[in-house]
Amino acid sequence: MSPTQLITLTVLEIVALVVVLAIYLVKITGHLRSIADNLAKVTFGVRAVESQVAVVAPGVTKVNKTLEEIAGALPGIAAKAEQLASK
Repeated sequence: MSPTQLITLTVLEIVALVVVLAIYLVKITGHLRSIADNLAKVTFGVRAVESQVAVVAPGVTKVNKTLEEIAGALPGIAAKAEQLASK
């Protein structure tokens, strides 16, 4: 092969490589846009849940306090139940 043919084939290979890379880059861009759309939907959903759950926080504090009081009374109740069971 002549040097001119080798240069021409090399240039064609480089052009083919650039075209293939561009095609895959476009495909990857499409997938990334799809992922971004899904993440936007998830973000919207999480914000909706956050706003709905924000109302629950004060009630949870009260429930936890009541449960701590109940948990404090349980050992005494268990001891009395064991005494009654042993009779």
